[in-house]
Order: sequence, then C-alpha cells, then structure tokens
Amino acid sequence: MFAFPIHLAMHIPDGYLSFPVSLATGAIAIALMALSLNRVQSEYKERTVPLMGVCAAFIFATQMVNFPIVGGTSGHLLGGTLAGILLGPWAGSLVMSVVFIVQSVMFQDGGLTALGANITNMGLIGTFAGYYLYRAVRTLVGQNTWLGMSFGTAIAAWTSVVVAATVCAVELALSDTIPLALGLSAMLSWHFMIGIGEAFITLAITSFLWRTRPDLIYDSPNTAVSKIDD
Repeated sequence: MFAFPIHLAMHIPDGYLSFPVSLATGAIAIALMALSLNRVQSEYKERTVPLMGVCAAFIFATQMVNFPIVGGTSGHLLGGTLAGILLGPWAGSLVMSVVFIVQSVMFQDGGLTALGANITNMGLIGTFAGYYLYRAVRTLVGQNTWLGMSFGTAIAAWTSVVVAATVCAVELALSDTIPLALGLSAMLSWHFMIGIGEAFITLAITSFLWRTRPDLIYDSPNTAVSKIDD
C-alpha cells in the first residue's frame, strides 16, 4: 500500500531522517541540554535530584506502552509536561533527555542518528512548551487553585503531544521519508487520542500531589510554600 516500510519502533529509527534534519535537531538538542544543565546546577536545590530520578524512572516505564502508527514510527505517552510541572522546564528537559538516551543506547528504541530529533520532539518540545502553556493557563484560571492547575495540566499535556507529533511528521517529510499529508494524518489521528490519555494520566498524578504533597510541584501553591517556611 505504501512505498516505505512500516517500522514498529518507539521512536524515529536510523535511516528515516536526512543528514541536514538530523544535524539541525541534534544541534538544538545539545544546545538546550547544555543550557538546562547550567541552569539546574546554578538554580536548583539538592532535594530536586531524588525527584528527578523518580520522575525519570516513571516516565521510562510509561513510555514502554506504545501504539504502532503507519509511516515509520509509533506513538506513546511522552511525559514531558509531567516532568516540567514537577521539576520545572530545565530539570524536566534533562530528565527527558536522559530517558531517551538510555532507551536509544541500551534498548535500541530510536536510532542514534535520530537521537537529536527524538529528544527535541518528545523531550524539549513537550517539556518547555507543555510547562509554559500549563503556567499560562493556570495563571489565567487561578494560580493557587486546583481548578487552575487541572485546566493547565490537561490542556498542556494534550497540546504538547499533538505539537510533538506535528513536528515529527514535518521532519519525516523534510527528509523525504513520507509525504507531509500522510505523515500528519497518521501521526495526528493517533496522537489526538494519545494526548487525551496523557492528559488524564498527568492530571491524575498532579492532582494527587496537589492534595497530598504540593511542595513537590515546581510552582507550588502559596499554601504549600507557607507550610514549608513554617
């Protein structure tokens, strides 16, 4: 039916991206990882490190549940918005990058030549775009209210998945791997639903922490901050 093979991998595998696209996305990933590492070292507290490890392990496990998509890749839960909400955009992006590096090197989930694209698409876009959209919606609806947090979380989680899928389809099209129309149709049709699942999972986790340990959320509500100060 199609002129290209269907590859049931978790991430973009080797051979699906052209050299210019791989080079550009790799440069973006390296630059943002270096900047994130510098910000984490200078601004974050030591108690963030254990949470980074737990968050990385959880996201790694949830990404093992994947949904095959025609056109050279597959869809799965991303976790970038969750990492951003819990750790902030800088530490969250480092966690996502480490997850994708381990998956590529140790488990062959995603090609080494496409590692920059996978980190950029699913890690950096999901974390930064998801976090700042979450913060914007939360501010508009209610900075220190559960309703503001829930709306921000759900909208940001769903949007980050759809945006990441769109960018992935564009990269495949620029590499002449798959026509843009077919790539967008295949990626968005599945990721529209995957985004809904990610929104529910992310909201469930953040709601639980909001009610039990709000101090673990990066932008903690004022009530949690006051309790810590006391």
